[in-house]
Amino acid sequence: MLKNKKKLPFKQKTLGDGQLLREFSEATSDEELAWHRDRKDREVTVINGNGWYLQLDNMLPEHLEIGNTYKIPAREYHRLVKTEGCSQNLTIIIKEN
Repeated sequence: MLKNKKKLPFKQKTLGDGQLLREFSEATSDEELAWHRDRKDREVTVINGNGWYLQLDNMLPEHLEIGNTYKIPAREYHRLVKTEGCSQNLTIIIKEN
């Protein structure tokens, strides 16, 4: 079962080996998908979701495709962007390096 302990816009489960399973609801508001930075490099693999984008600092949003892995460098500002009319939750696996 995915859990959301804090007031974060996702539910999360630890998979082991430095991996997290994270799910964002299609009902998540744009305000909840804030710009932020992480302390470690991350590789994000998309398991499910349509109509979601990843935007890195000073870059255009990139469409997230199921099965693809995206690299987010440590301390780089980034955010998720959801298209209008998005009707699927986004499920990802995050691996920290």
